[in-house]
Amino acid sequence: MGPVSEQIVIDAPRERVFDLLIDLSARPSFCDHFLSEYRLLRIDPVGVGAGARFRLRTAGGYFDSVVTEAERPSRILERGRGGRFNRVPCTTEWLLADLPGERTELRVTFLTEPTHPFDRLTEIFRSERRLAREWREALRRLRQLLEEEREVERLEVAGASRIG
Repeated sequence: MGPVSEQIVIDAPRERVFDLLIDLSARPSFCDHFLSEYRLLRIDPVGVGAGARFRLRTAGGYFDSVVTEAERPSRILERGRGGRFNRVPCTTEWLLADLPGERTELRVTFLTEPTHPFDRLTEIFRSERRLAREWREALRRLRQLLEEEREVERLEVAGASRIG
């Protein structure tokens, strides 16, 4: 599917936007309307190697996503797998650009690349327009969080508080 791309302008410094995006424990605060059953894959949810597993209703099934590259403060690349038997590769890329007046232009691109014939067939019935609408809403919610400087609710791995 895709690539599905959406962009938005946020009235916040690029570093602040980057810090929120690179922390996967904050992702449900603006993506929970289309990502459900969100679970962190490791105790430290920030930076390269951080990962999450979630159900993406629009793309059909469960997906894993791991931060594989992070170029502070301009780019975050996540790769993973999902779909039937976890065999559909997926990529999410976040690009951040400075604008005058401490504003940030943010672009997110989501792409799945099915190789199995059954996966390619089922992808025909998935709606790219619906997924684009979901990403647009996520970016709008992210902008609202950052511009209003609201406290972001973060997830933790079960039992992490006992480790110290």
